[in-house]
Amino acid sequence: MISVVGCHAEGEVGDVVIGGILPPAGDTVFEMMQTMEREHDHIRRFLICEPRGSVTRHVNIIVPAKTPGCHAGAIIMEPTEYVPMSGSNTMCIATVLLETGMVAMEEPVTVLRLDMPGGVVEVTAQCRDGKCVSVEIANVACFVDRLDAPLEVDGLGTVNVSVAYGGMFYGIVDVTSLGMRIAPDQARELGEIGERIRKAAREQFDVVHPENPDIRDVSIVQLNEPFLSADQPVRNTCICSPGRSDRSPTGTGTCARMAVLHAKGQLKVGEGLIHESIIGSRFYGTIVGETTVGGRPAILPTVRGSAWITGFSNYVLDPTDPYPHGYVVNDAWGTSMIIDQHGTTNLGNTFGV
Repeated sequence: MISVVGCHAEGEVGDVVIGGILPPAGDTVFEMMQTMEREHDHIRRFLICEPRGSVTRHVNIIVPAKTPGCHAGAIIMEPTEYVPMSGSNTMCIATVLLETGMVAMEEPVTVLRLDMPGGVVEVTAQCRDGKCVSVEIANVACFVDRLDAPLEVDGLGTVNVSVAYGGMFYGIVDVTSLGMRIAPDQARELGEIGERIRKAAREQFDVVHPENPDIRDVSIVQLNEPFLSADQPVRNTCICSPGRSDRSPTGTGTCARMAVLHAKGQLKVGEGLIHESIIGSRFYGTIVGETTVGGRPAILPTVRGSAWITGFSNYVLDPTDPYPHGYVVNDAWGTSMIIDQHGTTNLGNTFGV
């Protein structure tokens, strides 16, 4: 039996496993994440694929911290990959830890350190009457890999793409250059376009984190409207593999975009970004400092939002169930049908995935 607390951050589902899974082997949380992917990926598929999950679900596993001074560690499992860091998932993790009592809540402010695969992040939670009202994350250092680089995309021609690291690598594109707008009734077409750009970027751009070569390649394509100023909301949608819109403004995506705006001279330290999602929810990002990563200029960002617990579930597997690892069908599973970043696909056959 796997015990899961349902949660979402500004619309994006980030459920949290609180029991039933033993911590995977590893001396660091990053190594634990790699073990999970290499040896226990059936658990991700069991929880994320149908009939238990969906393409819009992320699942986070609470694990013991490996870095002294941290309250907990966590492994982030997404529909097609394990990522080093995620803002919306970290908001869900912090909210579940505090509201279920796994970490003691202190009102009006609780500060906790989380040992994430991408590095230690500090979380400041505003708390009132037993509720985690908002969560601000001091994210890992974020940097630009390339600005406005030409990319050849099937059916679109040459598209200018900026690539930046916000906890994973993003390909960032001005949606107006594609003749599109960001709205729920455009979501399917935006997903198809974003997935085509992601595939092209992974084929044509050699993107590697300078301090951790195991973090590489564009994971998400961010389609955004033009930035106007730090005090005006700007809409974006991050197309998560296998081709669907993040319902939240995306925390690491907000940080990646701030790195790009900083590199272009449009944002300074102390300024920020009000990022609005495809459903109208908002994250608030701020550049609080500058640093370097592997010799590259980088920013130290924070991102703030809120998360809400939605329910409590216990998942089991009947030994006669013909779909022990779940299944996916292309009327609901994104646009490209992959179940991992290696390109594995499944069309809902009788053997499961």
